[in-house]
Amino acid sequence: MLNLFDINNTFFSVGSYPVSWIEFVGTIAGIVAVWMAAKNNILTWPIGLINITLFFLIFFQVQLYSDMFLQIYFFSISVYGWLFWKKEFAQDQPIHLLSAKSALILGIVTLVSTLVLGFLVSNIHHYFPELFTKPAAFPYVDSFVAVASIIANTLMAKRILENWIIWIVVNIICVFLYFQKHILFVSFEYLIFLGLAVYGFWHWKQIHFKELSVQK
Repeated sequence: MLNLFDINNTFFSVGSYPVSWIEFVGTIAGIVAVWMAAKNNILTWPIGLINITLFFLIFFQVQLYSDMFLQIYFFSISVYGWLFWKKEFAQDQPIHLLSAKSALILGIVTLVSTLVLGFLVSNIHHYFPELFTKPAAFPYVDSFVAVASIIANTLMAKRILENWIIWIVVNIICVFLYFQKHILFVSFEYLIFLGLAVYGFWHWKQIHFKELSVQK
């Protein structure tokens, strides 16, 4: 049973690419979770927990350590988002927009955090050689993905529209990053995520405009 969590345990093949059980189930769960988010559906959070748990194991096995640690945060914020949305939906909480000041602060935080995390992750195999036997792959790019994803997921949990703009950028990068790491099914998943993020931005924007018209 434990072998099901091994990325080398093949479920089926697409051409010459073997798709593992863990990659397949994690990917499907992720697609459904993002679709639920784009539809403004609270089920995004519990379904997302399945994706997060499986991707934690995948990223450890392909040495994307920033992404691996990111899943720990995702797990926590997903539980928070689940509870927050449940409470706010009951109160008919509207979708919000970021202020220019908040956007600037988030931009600075993203840059600084990426540089710091990238440095730490690029040396993690020196700090903990017994646990991390191989150096991190693409440490700074991976760190940007991690930091930006944390910000985007937090904004989503808070029902802030701009989370989708950040997800669009993250998903574009992830398509190429995971392709380079030869987890092609996950790369394809993020291509789908990109389309869903564009749809999510459009759909949430329509909801926001409707909420504004009702308030007037």
